[in-house]
Amino acid sequence: MQHRSAWKNRWTFMLATAGSAIGLGNIWKLPYMIGMNGGSAFVLLFIACVFFVGIPLMMTEILLGRRAQKNPLNGIESLAIEANISPRWKYIGGMGMLTGLLILSFYSVIGGWVLSFITSAAMGSFTGITAAESTANFERLLASPITLLFWHSVFMVMTMSVVAHGVNSGLERANNILIPALFVILLILLGYSMSVGDMKTAFSFMFNPDFSKITPIVVLSALGHAFFSLSLGMGSVMVYGSYLQRNVSIARTTICIALLDTMLGLLVGLAIYSLVFANQLAPNAGPGLIFQTLPIAFGHMPSGNFIATLFFMLVAFAAWTSAISLAEPTIAWVVENTKISRKTASTLSGLAIWLVGVSVVLSFNEWQDIKIVFGLNIFETLDKLTSTILLPLGGLLMAVFAGYFMHKKHVHEELNLSNNAFRLWQFTNNYISPIAIIAVFLYLFGLVK
Repeated sequence: MQHRSAWKNRWTFMLATAGSAIGLGNIWKLPYMIGMNGGSAFVLLFIACVFFVGIPLMMTEILLGRRAQKNPLNGIESLAIEANISPRWKYIGGMGMLTGLLILSFYSVIGGWVLSFITSAAMGSFTGITAAESTANFERLLASPITLLFWHSVFMVMTMSVVAHGVNSGLERANNILIPALFVILLILLGYSMSVGDMKTAFSFMFNPDFSKITPIVVLSALGHAFFSLSLGMGSVMVYGSYLQRNVSIARTTICIALLDTMLGLLVGLAIYSLVFANQLAPNAGPGLIFQTLPIAFGHMPSGNFIATLFFMLVAFAAWTSAISLAEPTIAWVVENTKISRKTASTLSGLAIWLVGVSVVLSFNEWQDIKIVFGLNIFETLDKLTSTILLPLGGLLMAVFAGYFMHKKHVHEELNLSNNAFRLWQFTNNYISPIAIIAVFLYLFGLVK
């Protein structure tokens, strides 16, 4: 077996995988989805989906990666050969890698928005801003292809420069700095929100159970976001698992990562909504929540520009660590299957993703009237295709592969669980997760109401 890089210890693996999970999904998407899907109803379902579907599937991806010690495509192929089944199963890994690249193409554009907002906040642009001015500022950003292209390019350079340096010098070093910094900034924001915001109303909105707001679409949204939030189904967790030492407990590590990821997302939600409610702003502002609604709150609070700068730095750090994990599976495949160096592979892959991102940039302005399917533009099509179809499908196929086709002995060896704990994992991986995902697909395609 070829020499393969490895995380130095369990802690660095946890930070890296948490960094993959803690991204725009938690800080940009989770808060606005809470607001659009009934507040506490969505929160309760999301937590349930994380623990009953997300954790078992994350364990599955990690065990597949560690068992194979390869990138997702070659890894699934080698595991299929080991299990004496068709090597065509490798296309699960290939689909996951493609999904990650498609997500990164638009993720980088949104990451560029965040970088732009850091400079705006630092320059004091939010002071006394009105709702109309905030909306106009955001619309002006989206309407400028040159500005969007510049920040998209900066974000891609930031991402690929880390990936180019490999596991220990790149991924590990970046996550060891960025994730602790992210939590320090979050604690400062929480303290600020508790002192000047309406934390009581925010807490009630997010955690006071209102079961009347649970609908099929809320369930669908919660399950889909559990996949997006934990970076499941895209090969990132699997390739990170391939760098994990044999003596590390997959179960304990996965639970810690899921707790860390979910806790951070909910704390960010509390910090955001306490400021939103203190300023009598709408909690259901949708995707524009942090880019249009929050600047108004920051602009009317003491030290608002400083706190806004910290907040968007928090979002940028989270987006950066997650983007790194989206690129890694493809870079690992190129390095392991060609004679191309990691730096060259990162440059070429980065350029390809950047080019797809250019079409996303243009979908907000020059190409906004171009519709791909169902009246969706390029950005909306990529978002729906990946988060609603490819991520759950990838998770479903990995669960089926590990639960029904791999040798039970090999799975048991990797998970290293007691018999009762292993049976619990089997039940959730083999039945609960697939049934939940299939139910989502049936609802999506109108086969059940």
